[in-house]
Amino acid sequence: MNRFTIFVVTLCLAVPAFADDSADAIRALQSVGEYSAGAAEARTALQTLKQGGATNLLPILKAFNGSSVLAANWLRSTFESIADAEQKAGRGLPKGDLLAFVKDTSESPSARRLAFEWLLKRSPQLESELIPDMLLDPSPDFRRDAVRRLIDQAATAKADAAVELYTRAMTGAVHEDQVKTIAKALKDAGKDVNISRHFGFLTKWKIIGPFDNKDQKGFPIVYPPETKLDLTAEYDGQLGKVKWESITTDDDYGVLDIGKQIENYKGSLMYTTATWQSEKDQAVEIRLGTPNAWKLWVNGALMFEREEYHRGTRLDQYTVPVSLKAGQNTILVKICQNEQEQDWAQDYQLQLRICDRTGAAVLPVTQAAASNTPRKEIR
Repeated sequence: MNRFTIFVVTLCLAVPAFADDSADAIRALQSVGEYSAGAAEARTALQTLKQGGATNLLPILKAFNGSSVLAANWLRSTFESIADAEQKAGRGLPKGDLLAFVKDTSESPSARRLAFEWLLKRSPQLESELIPDMLLDPSPDFRRDAVRRLIDQAATAKADAAVELYTRAMTGAVHEDQVKTIAKALKDAGKDVNISRHFGFLTKWKIIGPFDNKDQKGFPIVYPPETKLDLTAEYDGQLGKVKWESITTDDDYGVLDIGKQIENYKGSLMYTTATWQSEKDQAVEIRLGTPNAWKLWVNGALMFEREEYHRGTRLDQYTVPVSLKAGQNTILVKICQNEQEQDWAQDYQLQLRICDRTGAAVLPVTQAAASNTPRKEIR
């Protein structure tokens, strides 16, 4: 065996070993937990991956899928360390691989965005090449960029062309500020805009109460609606007999204002329920905003709870991933008001919507059938 043969054999043996080291290092990054658990191993893993250079960039990006927030932070830091070192050394990045990754909508939105931002450092023209096709992208950030481009174009377009551009932008808009901008422009042009349906807010509810929450004792108490949802039943409430009544809201952002629409019962709690018809089994997000303490059930299963009063409220304040079944689904919310007398502690309300992970509305069967909103990008 000559020296060349020995070199080739040695190289062939070394490559798989290094690949195994890289895979182990990525798993170490993915294993980082709270309170610095696994941090020492992660620091070692970062150095191992840096030694492998640009060949590790794509595996790191792919590792974002299914990783925790903490792990994703480590993966991001490692990617950026390698990318920065490669560019400073004048070696550049694997543009073709990264570009293909950005276009792969099955990959992690945050990882795709990370790759995109590094590609732009050397190829800024990619923004105008890629973003226009991302109006309905699974990444909210890419959608925002695509919507922004259309809004900018509409702002300088003439009447009919502007309306067409704003209408097209609305099909991809998932951020409150952009929706408000588009809605105002369309309304100023004499066009009807249903913001509530665009976001997927639930506007028709049944409500019952008040039940006792004096001294904030009612949050853990299991009142009858929690054990059996009977819309014909009558119960002993805080002020006498209570029964289910219909309540609706015409607020653009789906705010069900109990304090104003019914009464701001201090030291009370109410239950609201609604049904939602799903065309199929599907994973969605329930996004809820309220300044009050609350619990959420879907089809009888407790999904989330938060006992906190008057922290403030905003659109999509809480996000709860849930699985809906094909057919009718039942949503139940327990909303609790305390006895604080300050002006800022008087709100007694909630808003709730159903959407996908981008924030785009997922409509129930009846609304989806009646909606004129395009489900695909208009060319």
